[in-house]
Amino acid sequence: MLRIQDITYAVEGRPLFEGASATIPNGHKVGLVGRNGTGKTTLFRLIRQELALESGAISLPLQARIGGVAQEAPASDVSLIDTVLAADTERSALMAEAETAQDAARIAEIQTRLADIDAWSAEARASSILKGLGFDDEEQKRPCKDFSGGWRMRVALAAVLFAQPDLLLLDEPTNYLDLEGALWLESYLAKYPHTVLIVSHDRGLLNRAVGSILHLEDRKLTFYQGPYDQFARQRAEKLALAQAMAKKQEARRAHLQSYVDRFRYKADKAKQAQSRIKALARMQPITSPQEAALRAFSFPEPEEMSPPIIHIEGGVTGYGETEILKRLNLRIDQDDRIALLGKNGQGKSTLSKLLSDRLPLMAGKMTRSSKLRIGYFAQHQVDELHVDETPLDHLRRLRPEEAPARWRARLAGFGLGAAQAETEVGRLSGGQKARLSLLIATIDAPHLLILDEPTNHLDIESREALVEALTAYSGAVILVSHDMHLLSLVADRLWLVSNGSVKPYDGDLEAYRAMLLEKEEPAAKEPLKAQTKPKRASREILLSLRSEVRKSEARFEKLTEMKDKLDEKLADPALYEPGKQDDMQVWQKKHAEVVEALDRAEMLWMDALEKLEAAEAP
Repeated sequence: MLRIQDITYAVEGRPLFEGASATIPNGHKVGLVGRNGTGKTTLFRLIRQELALESGAISLPLQARIGGVAQEAPASDVSLIDTVLAADTERSALMAEAETAQDAARIAEIQTRLADIDAWSAEARASSILKGLGFDDEEQKRPCKDFSGGWRMRVALAAVLFAQPDLLLLDEPTNYLDLEGALWLESYLAKYPHTVLIVSHDRGLLNRAVGSILHLEDRKLTFYQGPYDQFARQRAEKLALAQAMAKKQEARRAHLQSYVDRFRYKADKAKQAQSRIKALARMQPITSPQEAALRAFSFPEPEEMSPPIIHIEGGVTGYGETEILKRLNLRIDQDDRIALLGKNGQGKSTLSKLLSDRLPLMAGKMTRSSKLRIGYFAQHQVDELHVDETPLDHLRRLRPEEAPARWRARLAGFGLGAAQAETEVGRLSGGQKARLSLLIATIDAPHLLILDEPTNHLDIESREALVEALTAYSGAVILVSHDMHLLSLVADRLWLVSNGSVKPYDGDLEAYRAMLLEKEEPAAKEPLKAQTKPKRASREILLSLRSEVRKSEARFEKLTEMKDKLDEKLADPALYEPGKQDDMQVWQKKHAEVVEALDRAEMLWMDALEKLEAAEAP
């Protein structure tokens, strides 16, 4: 059992914990949530005794092992599989001693202990964990130095999972995983045999992998039973109650103060006025804890373009002479919201670079709208910001013709206030850097916005704000993310990037998740088949389906308006006058494209309605 008792701790005079307490029972899976900067990572360091408490105590059972991922695995000559196996220090020591032991009694003890800790299946278990995190059999035999820092972070995660500490501390582990790896981790943590405390802003993981939430706010810790959505409901109810009580108290205070102001100096009322002054002094203000303001993103709106904005036929792309993606037959319209699925290394980033004109087409044909503007956000771009410059300096370079007030307005539209505007980027938080990068990616009002893992470093409130901004945005969106919640609310089309090709994925995200988990657990197929009565869809799925229906209907109406305008244009006799043959053909082509898009939009709308009806069926 992890006991946090009345702890107090401050950083540079700023208190992070004041009399905070919580108890986490053995074997519980707990999500640690709170706004960025409240002290979640500091709490982990206090639990590991890397920092000294000012007062209070944190206790664990005697000899309990604590594990976490502090840094990436070293770039050594040791293979991935051996790096992970070495994390179980007891097994490694026993295996080494077994090679040299001479005493028969000691040899027997070693072999008994090796059997007790299931040492002989260790390599298979380590390999299974590495495979779940994206390393195939061949890669597991390669040395760590062959892999980049992000991939070595996965190796470090695999090592700590294999070691199975009594208390597993994970700080945003999905930030360096793809969707497939994040879904595997969810499943693994749900079955982990010991206690888990995980910092995450991923709602899917907090709903499926944990059973309790530890909320850090106002320097206190509050323990909630249930996954994140249940916590959010309880939290909203608590806020509403506190706000109602605060409002009532304020009305009572105003009434008393009014009496005092009227009668304080009247002799016949002075005694009553004094009694009310004392009552006012005795009233303890009811503090109404406030959620972080929804710091909205303000994406500039592009002008409308005729569909398609990008069309690829028989496309091939790759690096140098190496072909990565072939047989590309893709079409993107301005109102598309497309999520790219597929494991890392299959070509999602390659496709993103092709669409954003960062890679050439090696064969085939690609047509783009002539005035097409594309915005591109990738995680590495956050690292490429000028750390010795302020956000204002970045905008001064990008928009030298604009007034400083306009730069500040742009920054405020992405949640970067006056203080952050003049702070060097190197001193900003990860979330603030991500906001600046998103601003830079969208500053030209792109018709197509390509986002590669945009939610890394964003807290839950900021992720919700991003969902709202993308829903309202009138350009096309290509989205790569491990955040199932974001994908389910934003994407209405799924493309699977696999085996050198890109194909539409016919199922939904839940079907894709189920498919991935079935691959990991083939034995689970039979129980699934045995279910005769399908479960009613969850509230989150229903909300997503309803959102898809609304978006599909809006798309259909928009294209209908475009068709009506083109019908009116084609009905104009002036268009058919001599010498206007070229103009007529251009308008007829646009009309044909809109009609085709309208047919597809109607089909998607009907499909969305059918899915919603099926999900709502009892």
